[in-house]
Amino acid sequence: MTIDFNHFTPWASLVGGVMIGLAAAAFILLNGRVLGASSVLSGLVRLSPGDLPWRIALLAGLLAAPWVWLLFAEPVQPRFPAGAPMLVLAGLLVGWGTRRGSGCTSGHGVCGLSRLSPRSLVATLAFMAAGFATVFVVRHVIA
Repeated sequence: MTIDFNHFTPWASLVGGVMIGLAAAAFILLNGRVLGASSVLSGLVRLSPGDLPWRIALLAGLLAAPWVWLLFAEPVQPRFPAGAPMLVLAGLLVGWGTRRGSGCTSGHGVCGLSRLSPRSLVATLAFMAAGFATVFVVRHVIA
């Protein structure tokens, strides 16, 4: 295994991870809610009283983040080796898996594990195992 040191960003990754952890901790301390992206988005379908402002603010922040990035860094040129139909299928499968798993990887991995949730531990282990298996199959079996 080799590391692509041209794109290796340990400090930026550390800062991003700390910011996500602080945001998740602040969210649960101030709102008593777990900060999972899928829960925030799906909660827009069935709103509870007082939920709309903070959900809109969080989603606006997620949408604004790439634009803020452009103020400080070069634009990133995304590469999608798959076509549009495959990307749509992948997105639908992620959404389906999120509903079946009662949350997304960020919700279980960041928020669930920090609360010592057994369900989140099992979910995170399943996500990681599926990721490892997928990379192995794509790199060593198919290619």
